[in-house]
Amino acid sequence: MLAQNPPMGWNSWDCYGAAVTEADVRRNAEYMAAHLKAHGWEYVVVDIQWYQPTADSHEYAPFSDERMDAYGRFLPAENRFPSAAGDAGFKPLADYIHSLGLKFGIHIMRGMPRVAAHRHLPIFGSAYSCDQVANPNSICAWNPDMYGLKCDHPGARDYYDSIFRLYAEWGVDFVKCDDIAREYPHCQREIELISQACRGCGREIVLSLSPGPAPLERAEHLKKYANMWRITDDFWDDWRLLKAMFERAEKWCVHAGPGHWPDADMLPVGALRQCYEQHPDGGWTKFTPAEQRTMLTLWCMMRSPLMIGGEMSKNDEFTRALLTNAAVLAIERESWCAHPLYTTDEECAWIAPRKDGAGCYVAAFNLSGKARKIAVDPVYIERGYRSATELWSGKPARHLTAKLPAHDAAVWRVEF
Repeated sequence: MLAQNPPMGWNSWDCYGAAVTEADVRRNAEYMAAHLKAHGWEYVVVDIQWYQPTADSHEYAPFSDERMDAYGRFLPAENRFPSAAGDAGFKPLADYIHSLGLKFGIHIMRGMPRVAAHRHLPIFGSAYSCDQVANPNSICAWNPDMYGLKCDHPGARDYYDSIFRLYAEWGVDFVKCDDIAREYPHCQREIELISQACRGCGREIVLSLSPGPAPLERAEHLKKYANMWRITDDFWDDWRLLKAMFERAEKWCVHAGPGHWPDADMLPVGALRQCYEQHPDGGWTKFTPAEQRTMLTLWCMMRSPLMIGGEMSKNDEFTRALLTNAAVLAIERESWCAHPLYTTDEECAWIAPRKDGAGCYVAAFNLSGKARKIAVDPVYIERGYRSATELWSGKPARHLTAKLPAHDAAVWRVEF
């Protein structure tokens, strides 16, 4: 099954916005292969507007001169991705990523380029043209590139088939489709068409839907048609956003399972915002080390996909250690049916049974602004346990008790 476990990788948005280049992607892929691959990290994902030659920040240039082929399908901007010259597309870059033992992903927007509709371009392999299929009344509120499609028109499936077949030829392993996860009900049929095209393209491609918050009442539809979907809008290095994620995680954790994963968004760790020449502190994450432990612990307990947001080649020792803690990362693969035991304004505790039945994981979170001793009552485990190990420190523990700094977390592997 595709996405048997939550996907793990890197995405270019947090550090490079729309301005990422081939050199940036290769550098981060090389770092991942050298330092993270052994711990399960494998996807390298190029985020938005890779077809825009003049992109230089997190902003979108309206109605720019986008690169596309004769069938209204975006192509990488060659000044940013030199290996795409001669209409090679992303295949040379994907081949390089694959040669490192990794997988390659791209971002797309739902629909088709407005310019393709305005030029009346044909749809590859179809009797219809782009202007017949584009829906000028279905537009993105925050990005000017696209029209949605008339999803009851037979040419709509033709267009989505054409782009996913191209991505399959390039060797794409992951597609993040944007402007869609929170757009129910009017994008429900479009999600279905995209999913069908993705699954019918002849290559296994993980399908991720953004941005959130996806509506909880559509969970079963999302589980049927996507491998992961965002449960929040863009998540950044702000404690208020992290604390708010506990409520989202509680609501969505019951829907996590093989092939379909609620997505708490990228991990804003390390060197962020690198597309700006001058940025305070080099764009380094505003999260404290304690907050980063809390974030990764929560993401693993709820089994969210893990996508690193920082420029990995600039990782310090703390960031590298955070992302290579094998015992914590194993929670994503070894647990199931995770859920919170209790939540107050000041603290929270979660439990995640192990699939092998030999134990469980228990996490404690200090949500307050002061150091706090948190003790998880063994009664929550419902049976005796013979040993426990706290996974951030690696130390054995007789009791599930920790004195935690503000915004910090502890997580124990418990053996029955």
